Amino acid sequence: MAKPRALITGITGMVGSHLADYLLAQTDWDIYGMCRWRSPLDNIAGLIPRVNRRDRVHLVFGDLRDTLSIMDVVSKAKPDYVFHLAAQSFPKTSFDSPLDTYDTNIQGTCRVLDAVKQHRPDAIVHVCASSEVFGRVPKEKLPIAEECSFHPASPYAISKVGTDLIGRYYAEAYNICAMSTRMFTHTGPRRGDVFAESSFAKQVAMIEAGLIAPVVKVGNLNSLRTVADVRDAVRAYYLLLTVDPIAGAYYNIGGTSVRSIGEILESLIALSPKQKDIRVEVDPERLRPIDADLQVPDTTKFTAHTGWRPEISYEKTMGDLLEYWRERVCAEGDRFIVR
Repeated sequence: MAKPRALITGITGMVGSHLADYLLAQTDWDIYGMCRWRSPLDNIAGLIPRVNRRDRVHLVFGDLRDTLSIMDVVSKAKPDYVFHLAAQSFPKTSFDSPLDTYDTNIQGTCRVLDAVKQHRPDAIVHVCASSEVFGRVPKEKLPIAEECSFHPASPYAISKVGTDLIGRYYAEAYNICAMSTRMFTHTGPRRGDVFAESSFAKQVAMIEAGLIAPVVKVGNLNSLRTVADVRDAVRAYYLLLTVDPIAGAYYNIGGTSVRSIGEILESLIALSPKQKDIRVEVDPERLRPIDADLQVPDTTKFTAHTGWRPEISYEKTMGDLLEYWRERVCAEGDRFIVR
């Protein structure tokens, strides 16, 4: 009997690379990872020997903005499970490039699901939306349940509303077993430096290495975030597709540790031997025109369905994130810019 096959779009990202690690350790599945030909391979450096040996990991090249390439990817991978993670995933970037964000995330998701419909209609599909779809939520609606109205606060968030709804549409219209998730803040090793907590960790590591002055540049420190570890997040995604999957279902997923951005910054600085020397400075360029400032989820629906619970502590997540940046800065710090 053939082994199951999983297609991970965006395998070179933080989440995609951790998901590949998880599936290799916990299943016997073959993994097909979609990436663009120019995608940096740093996050999957540990998988490259397997790719070269064709040992359960295979790279397939495609671009969410290219319909024919997506058709080709799904045709080659023939997946039983699809984790659609690839996206233009940076909210701040979306203010500068809204049309690219809409094309990549909304039409890109449509292209993936069209390819599934044509080549693998029996596949079980995870469509990765975002907690950003809820945007600006009034305090009286906390914690945020699945039926909370959408109020997106960035072009990225608008694109993820489309992503979410397209997933449900394909389930209802074409009987594709597609499910959508709204994952709240998740971080850890390999987190991109365009996200607040990872930018803070990178700056702290660069300060420790003497590469920049002891000043951490920040944006809005008052927003509330519920933090989960990326390694818990990918376990949730695996359970989503393997525990009684329900076509058209949609779930909030997130951690249990609620912190302001300022508190997250304090946690990272407190881990540094340079903590007494570090100053904090607001950089106006880091402030969004609108901010989704109350991100506290109700995850009852997902936990009741799958039994998933976060297992990794907030403290370990922050420590591992900072250590990740220390190692990168030590290896190649003079190549980095602060952003």
